[in-house]
Amino acid sequence: MLRWIAAALLLMGCPAAAEESGFDTALRNFRELHRAEMRRSGIVGSSFYVVRGGQTVAADHLGEQDADAHIPVDAATIYHWASITKTMTGIAIMQLRDRGLLSLDDPIVRYVPELAAVHNPYGDMGAITLRQLMSHSAGFRSGTWPWRDHDWQPFEPRGWAQLAAMLPYTQVEFKPGTRFSYSNPGIVYLGQVIERLSGEDYEVYIDKNILKPLAMHQSYFDRTPPHLLPHRSHSYYIKDGRRVAAPFDVDTGVTVSNGGLNAPMPDMAKYAAFLLGDPARNADYDLVLKRSSLEEMWTPQIAAGDDFTQGRMARTTESGLTFFIDRSAAVRFVGHNGDQNGFRAYLSLCPDQGLGSLLVFNTETRGVQNSAANRNTAESRIALATDGLCEALAK
Repeated sequence: MLRWIAAALLLMGCPAAAEESGFDTALRNFRELHRAEMRRSGIVGSSFYVVRGGQTVAADHLGEQDADAHIPVDAATIYHWASITKTMTGIAIMQLRDRGLLSLDDPIVRYVPELAAVHNPYGDMGAITLRQLMSHSAGFRSGTWPWRDHDWQPFEPRGWAQLAAMLPYTQVEFKPGTRFSYSNPGIVYLGQVIERLSGEDYEVYIDKNILKPLAMHQSYFDRTPPHLLPHRSHSYYIKDGRRVAAPFDVDTGVTVSNGGLNAPMPDMAKYAAFLLGDPARNADYDLVLKRSSLEEMWTPQIAAGDDFTQGRMARTTESGLTFFIDRSAAVRFVGHNGDQNGFRAYLSLCPDQGLGSLLVFNTETRGVQNSAANRNTAESRIALATDGLCEALAK
């Protein structure tokens, strides 16, 4: 779009516009890298959007949503956004806080008393707060389901009773509040808070209080409604140089608050526009969550740079309240990654430049889950390159 404007100005006799802007150059370089890395690594399908001023200013749809049927990716393609769901869980907690129903420093056992059964060698479970769960500093393990390396185990626990049964055999791994450690079960416990205080299923609450107000009408959780199935992307792993299909259209069960969101790119662009804010629409957006509460979520709570499980994180990364924050010399970055069942997704915001990017893949190229591999996948390299868009605007 910016390139077309520059060309038009040149035709009108404005030769200075013939020079490509720094943002144009950064966008062109990113697009070239995106395409080259997809070809090199065997990624089946991917989409990329840039959002600025409440509008989508760049949109790319590459490859296929179904490699066997050769269905191309397009704007209607529905991806799984995995752990980016956590940011909506955090917004829901902030909504309940702003309505006077809880405090972030309340103990989690006040709302989920079953957690009193957890073994805590560092003290009373009543000392673990909602704020610590939101910043991944409560001391809980990373994985919700400890046996994910076995083919026989279910994709995720289907009901709360399964997790509750494991609580007496669960321990707090470190003194709460002393360090960061990314925790999926911690966010599942926050999902229980939302359900118990609202009296509604998590999916119903989020639909009423986030998706519907933002007009995200093609977004949903877990299994796909029949009318949207033609648009649901399949997903894949690259293992030993070969493409392997992941299970199609899975159900995240009781872990839905941790990673159950599915949505097409135009809906996610609406979410990014809300997060970035728009003076013309902030009165509408405040009905979802006021700007001061969003900025509170983006306030660093604890250093997170020693834990690289989120792929795009760096030594300088800090954890906010279900968002991650980082800084370069000129830019503040806010965002979150998602990684589940062959999908990898990235939400990256530069609030001070008013720019956001959405990047998602239906193929995971990582063969082994460890910090070195996680940082060196095609998806991670492409995602890191989006930083250049904000850097160009900051100059």
